[in-house]
Amino acid sequence: MKNTDPFEFARRLVKALAVQFGSTCEVVLHDLTGGDLNHTIIAIENGHISGRAIGDGPSKIVLEALHDTRQAHTDKLAYLTKTRDGKVLKSSTVFLRDEEGKTIGILAINNDITLTVACEQALHTYNTSLQTTKEPEPISTNVADLLDSLIDQSIHLIGKPAALMDKGEKIRAIRFLNEAGAFLITKSGPKVCQVFGISKYTLYSYLDEAKQSPDPSADPAGEL
Repeated sequence: MKNTDPFEFARRLVKALAVQFGSTCEVVLHDLTGGDLNHTIIAIENGHISGRAIGDGPSKIVLEALHDTRQAHTDKLAYLTKTRDGKVLKSSTVFLRDEEGKTIGILAINNDITLTVACEQALHTYNTSLQTTKEPEPISTNVADLLDSLIDQSIHLIGKPAALMDKGEKIRAIRFLNEAGAFLITKSGPKVCQVFGISKYTLYSYLDEAKQSPDPSADPAGEL
């Protein structure tokens, strides 16, 4: 006997999707052919999410479809909705059509993402409380790598390769290295001289100048 229910497959799909994605996924099937605006839901799983049940009425998007069932409505995927009690849902709406292309129903999928949104907001608040204007501090496993890292940071501070730095910029970079404790590392002097293209005597001279004069790029008004 031929099945005359146009929603037979859709009803099975509602059940299958709910089982597949679990209790945080509400799946709803609306019948737009009944002519009863107040009772469009003919199948629903995990209705506790929105508080709806079979026999309840349409959502805004269902009303829009009911306004003109002959319009070629486009499926609406992965958009945000919200329940009356504040749950945040990631929703998708699929329009069901008959052989003539007329919209006869709507399959709606609503994932409750309230918890993940709250976690995301908490992480965002936590991360933005960090000094995000600075580069994340690298973790080195030995002093040679640490020295290389500090030298890289000093070059990044100036914003140009060491070979293009003038005297004042090299003094700023060396001031950073000194304040970071780079020169406590054994044989750091020769490595710094090599990178900045200066002699050992010049390094000592720059160090003296760096210690005697403040960093001109520092903003005293910004410090407490």
